[in-house]
Amino acid sequence: MVVIVFRSMITEEAKARGGEYEKTTDVLFERASSWPGFVAMKSYTGEDGERLTLVWWKDAETLRSWREDAPHDAAQRRGRELWYEWYEMDVAEIVRESRFSRSGPRERFGPA
Repeated sequence: MVVIVFRSMITEEAKARGGEYEKTTDVLFERASSWPGFVAMKSYTGEDGERLTLVWWKDAETLRSWREDAPHDAAQRRGRELWYEWYEMDVAEIVRESRFSRSGPRERFGPA
């Protein structure tokens, strides 16, 4: 399994553009979640506005396929042009997993 760790800060202009960024991320999530090899995605926003998105993929090949998707590529370009003040992305292979749940087995990723 492969996980993407995407940290970002959006620009003030992106915040002021009537939800264009949020609409695009919603559309991309819908598209990605039906993509072969997609496992799960979780997003968080810190008090300082920094965003953290984690995306799990079955393997490097399915991630590569998503990376080459034309609408995804167009959104990435738009992000660099307008939406992101900065971003950092790490791609890592899961080498070990460990779980604990006091209340018994649980679904690993739950609802996205």
